[in-house]
Amino acid sequence: MKKQWWHDKVAYQIYPKSFYDSNGDGIGDLPGIISKLDYLKDLGVDILWLSPIYKSPLADEGYDIADYYSIDPRFGTMEDMERLIAEAKKRDMYILMDLVVNHCSDEHEWFRKAVQDPDGKYGNFFYIEDREEGKLPCNWRSYFGGPVWEPLPGRPDKQYLHVFHKKQPDLNWENPEVRREVYKNINWWLDKGLGGFRIDAIINIKKKLPFCDYPADREDGLSCIDNMLAEAKGVGEFLGEMARETFRPHNAFTVGEVFNEKKEEIKDFIGENGYFSTMFDFAETVYGKSPKGWYDSSAFLTPEEYKSCIFAAQEKIGDVGMISNIIENHDEPRGVSHYILPEDLCDESKKLLAGVYFMLRGLPFIYQGQEIGMENTVFQSIEDVDDVSTLDEYRVALNAGLGEEEALKKVAAFSRDNARTPMQWNTGKNAGFTEGTPWLRTNPNYLRINVEAQEKDENSVLAFYKKLIALRKSEEYKETVVYGKLVPFMEQEKNLIGFTREGDKKLLVLANFQKEPRQVALPSEMEKLLLNNLKDLDLKDGKINMGAYQFIVLELR
Repeated sequence: MKKQWWHDKVAYQIYPKSFYDSNGDGIGDLPGIISKLDYLKDLGVDILWLSPIYKSPLADEGYDIADYYSIDPRFGTMEDMERLIAEAKKRDMYILMDLVVNHCSDEHEWFRKAVQDPDGKYGNFFYIEDREEGKLPCNWRSYFGGPVWEPLPGRPDKQYLHVFHKKQPDLNWENPEVRREVYKNINWWLDKGLGGFRIDAIINIKKKLPFCDYPADREDGLSCIDNMLAEAKGVGEFLGEMARETFRPHNAFTVGEVFNEKKEEIKDFIGENGYFSTMFDFAETVYGKSPKGWYDSSAFLTPEEYKSCIFAAQEKIGDVGMISNIIENHDEPRGVSHYILPEDLCDESKKLLAGVYFMLRGLPFIYQGQEIGMENTVFQSIEDVDDVSTLDEYRVALNAGLGEEEALKKVAAFSRDNARTPMQWNTGKNAGFTEGTPWLRTNPNYLRINVEAQEKDENSVLAFYKKLIALRKSEEYKETVVYGKLVPFMEQEKNLIGFTREGDKKLLVLANFQKEPRQVALPSEMEKLLLNNLKDLDLKDGKINMGAYQFIVLELR
């Protein structure tokens, strides 16, 4: 693997609407982000990914873009965006935007022109088909529920394709003119000084054509769209062209949202001449999900399940490229609430989870609030929910026969709103996020979980993240932490996640993922203790007595 400038960095995702509100309207904004750059720099962050801030009706919270060249007034102005890029550059930080080009908004100029003339130039920017009563071109189910087909506004004889929300019509990537418009926009942003992009839902740009049905997997008569994606061939032609026309000439950093990749495809995605710089590891994110819906999925992963996922992903990637590791993002519940049982949720277990994923081979992404151990929120009723995906899964649960209370409990564990509650800065009004009324209710636990309190506590979760980042960037250990080989250690030992990182140094990472203490015999003599989430290390005769949820990193001789 050829070394790249970004390999030793640390990345951080900002959900702008919930990060920091500078003007009291209840919505986070670009000036708010600028005001917190020093906080992020002090944390040790180098790369900032911003979820969409383009002009949008926010049907899917900005992932429905009405103008790729404009900043939504809710978030600020283009001048604010340019200032953010400039201020980040002063701090040796890079700004990424979300590249959302599988679809746009139904309020985009292209779609409005397509509605006016479905058979004209812009009609071919989308998938528009003739409409027959009682018959759909295919039975694919939208990611947000219901068929992927919707009547074209004002044209009852036509219908358009949307694999996400009905206000997110899919762009027709088979049309070269669409691709040219996309590349033109990408280069426009990169020329402004943008560091690169996180690339959203990109596998969906290639459809299996002509449209056809798949076996129905629910009583609605529809089929999970994954069945179509498994048969869609040739997405690499589009992605390779995009890389050649945009990313590579700018040496831009790109991270792809890629699911279900095959081992033989990894080189194409993130190899030396791959489409992207890196892509996220979603193995543990999708584990335990049921095709029936969230109500039938596992709310928690066991330590053994988590271990099997991360080790399998590490083995699959090997030395082909560098993966990006996460425990949460804007589309997932809070990681500490998904991987740790409620009765075991504490600072020690949160630090353990942070340590395990941070010490894996790959680029660590931190999601806002993760560094202080933010947890899932509490929903009193379905009326508290904003997320379109959660609302759909609630209906699915009700249709499956669950009562309202049980359905809410089931979907609450997975709701994307868990990660979208306002950032918890202090114990003041609205957790210090806004002087106004926050767009989404603040998690009530902000009084005990907030940045201000943790900055004053050398044993806080925030302090531990800083130690992890410092270790990754240290001149003495950087080569091993970033590039060292990962070798599982005592893999069969239940609820123990152990592995070595082997480069110019040899590091041993041990995580006792349980309440019960255990004893672990070291494979060789300890040279130095580098990290410990507990106060003491009980080491005697080459054996470590590990406490509940203890996490340690040792240098071995």
